[in-house]
Amino acid sequence: MKLLFKLVKASKKYWGWLLVSLLAIIGMTASQLYAPLVVRRLTDMAVNADIRLAEEALRLGIILAAVYLAQAVCSYIRSYFTHYAAWHFVAELRTRVYATLQKLSMKFYHDKQTGQIMSRVVNDTQNIEVLIAHAVPDIIVNVAIIIGVAIILFLINPLLAALSLITTPLLVIASVLFAKKVLPLFRERQKILGELNANLQDNISGMKEIQVFNQHEREEEKIKKSSHEEAVAVLRALRLSAVYGSATQYFSSVGSVLVIAYGGFMALHGRIPVADIVAFLMYLNIFYQPLTQLARINEDLQTAIAGAERVFEILDAEIDIKEKENPHELKNVKGHIFYKNVSFHYIEGNDVLKNISVEIKPGEVVALVGPTGVGKTTFINLLNRFYDPVEGEIILDGYDLRDVSLKSLRHSISNVIQDVFLFNDTLAENIGYGRPEANREEIIEASRLARADEFIGELNDGYETLVGERGLRLSGGQKQRVSIARAVLRDRPILILDEATAAVDVETEKQIREAMDDVMRNRTTIIIAHRLSTIKKADKIIVLKDGQIEDIGAHDELVKRGGLYADYIIVND
Repeated sequence: MKLLFKLVKASKKYWGWLLVSLLAIIGMTASQLYAPLVVRRLTDMAVNADIRLAEEALRLGIILAAVYLAQAVCSYIRSYFTHYAAWHFVAELRTRVYATLQKLSMKFYHDKQTGQIMSRVVNDTQNIEVLIAHAVPDIIVNVAIIIGVAIILFLINPLLAALSLITTPLLVIASVLFAKKVLPLFRERQKILGELNANLQDNISGMKEIQVFNQHEREEEKIKKSSHEEAVAVLRALRLSAVYGSATQYFSSVGSVLVIAYGGFMALHGRIPVADIVAFLMYLNIFYQPLTQLARINEDLQTAIAGAERVFEILDAEIDIKEKENPHELKNVKGHIFYKNVSFHYIEGNDVLKNISVEIKPGEVVALVGPTGVGKTTFINLLNRFYDPVEGEIILDGYDLRDVSLKSLRHSISNVIQDVFLFNDTLAENIGYGRPEANREEIIEASRLARADEFIGELNDGYETLVGERGLRLSGGQKQRVSIARAVLRDRPILILDEATAAVDVETEKQIREAMDDVMRNRTTIIIAHRLSTIKKADKIIVLKDGQIEDIGAHDELVKRGGLYADYIIVND
């Protein structure tokens, strides 16, 4: 119920549509309950050979036709309005879930598969449509019918009504037990479905590796296993639903049997009119229809609740990278950066950075060097505030990053990362991604500086060439040059280059480096690289070892001092 209240509150925007649907449901129910009364009246007149039967039959026939028309109109309103509200709410909910995902830090994604998250955004939100458009309206309709019919039956004949409804408590108990048993099964099914989506996403993204390493059978077996587990989980729930549905149908039939047997006996002895028996049977048919539908409604309800739980797990996830209530908006950034006693770990007890203190002055070019795994990328991730330090603080132009708005912070930084991500769009759109307002001339100029214009000019569609998912149609070097062009075009006071030229040949790297000399001028630049040619011109080189600063200085100074840096350049020269 707590979850349902959360959904009701979240769908507040569509209460008007749902209210109209509720009024239509009341109209449908009233129409459905009125029809047997007309048949009861005609049956009574026929049994008693009433001379007004022909005239009354025509009048009641017209009334009945109007009732059925009203029922049809109400049914349409109920169906369309609930679906309108449900699908618009699902679209809004998907947007909210995605917006929440954008606010969550990288920590949230450490143990999550992309396919799992996609399943929650798409599949689980879609299940909520079933709840709003089908399960809840059906519950309201059926409860209204059950209450309405019960009242009418007791008004017609209290004794026969009590006898015919004697199995109702058993049906209520069965429904409660069914809900308790089946919900865990649908939760398990949603979890397995998410895992199946995750496996599919991984395999499609890694199709090249599957083919290169001849792992077709292995991966096919994994998908087969996940698909089979999902089928088994569904069937476990459906088996329970089938038992419940059959039991409901049987107990529903018992009431009709009692009415026919005992009602016939009462009619024979003149204790109840035949018309009342006919009306009773019609109303019982209406009464037991909702009860027999409880299995399907409960199944829809449990599926939707299981999906809603997974959706709210994301919506209620704690956002660990939080802004202050009135954060400082960075303007005219100079790029004066100070790491003050900064420590950080991804896993508690396993520090990646330990008590880092270093000053980077405005306009300085700083290189980070050291063996793999010493915390170089973590160093720049903290500057981007993908994470917050466990201890210490990072100060930019006199402000602690935690006091600065995320938008203005990231607006001040251009990043070129080693694992380049390109959207399945044109080259022009990818280069201009950081500056959507840039014109074509600016895009071409940035591409020229990044030495990307040459290969783009050789393509049939030039800047309108679609790069494919994750830039699949481009080589590694071409993707890196596009990424550099994107950063150049963004033109921010702080530039981060994480192995920016690792995938290009030496000659292209030299050309890009020469071009980047102009780009880096008068802006704070942090470089992570292994090639000596890339790092030796830096104003300051920070040597990291085991998450700590081993040494700091210019290239010539560090070479003279020997130590780790001297060993490092011998290995990487």
